Amino acid sequence: MRTTFHTELDELMTDLARMARLAAQMVINASIALHQSDIARAGLVVADRDQMNAMHDETERRCITLLALQAPVAGDLRVVVAALHAVGHLKRMGDLARHIATVARLKHPNPMISGKVRPVLARMGLLAGQLAEDAATAIEHQDPLSGCRLAAADGEVDALLRHLFGILFAEDWSHGVEQAVDAALIGRYYERFSDHAVAIAQQVCYVTTGWVSEPEDWETAGSPASCAP
Repeated sequence: MRTTFHTELDELMTDLARMARLAAQMVINASIALHQSDIARAGLVVADRDQMNAMHDETERRCITLLALQAPVAGDLRVVVAALHAVGHLKRMGDLARHIATVARLKHPNPMISGKVRPVLARMGLLAGQLAEDAATAIEHQDPLSGCRLAAADGEVDALLRHLFGILFAEDWSHGVEQAVDAALIGRYYERFSDHAVAIAQQVCYVTTGWVSEPEDWETAGSPASCAP
């Protein structure tokens, strides 16, 4: 009975990693759609969001069933609780990728980003995709120090968002209010997407160590060793 239960837990973590990789592909496709005015690519993101929602609902149902029927304790309970938290973050990541793709669709066939903000948003999109992939790897390997690595990349995303706002509020901005609002929203979507990936790494840390930390702890940790409880 317990062997079957632990097999179910392993499958649960495998599915979470699969969802994280789907989120990575979604945000990458959304970024391509945005920068290349690719309406077909944006459509893929919208379709994948429906798949993400279905996976979320099924995974959440499985977690609740495991809690109700198996009454897990100690480390097993941490896995199920962390999975419930992580699946919520993954659903939100899918929503944010869809928001970016929606902007691309609304602006088609005209690119909506100026020369100055284009490389900033491109870099943010690349980092967001990498963070989601890293979150998937952290889940698969149950890496308690993954939060340190993800937080370092997330710090670059935060810095890029501040740089983006500096461009948008500069006196020489000449592309109008609409483009400024669109660029600010997209930058914020990337920033929130990345934050959710870091939060998933936080749940991995909780599963492996029982230590409940905050992303802010990782941002100021200074070294991987200091991420340990």
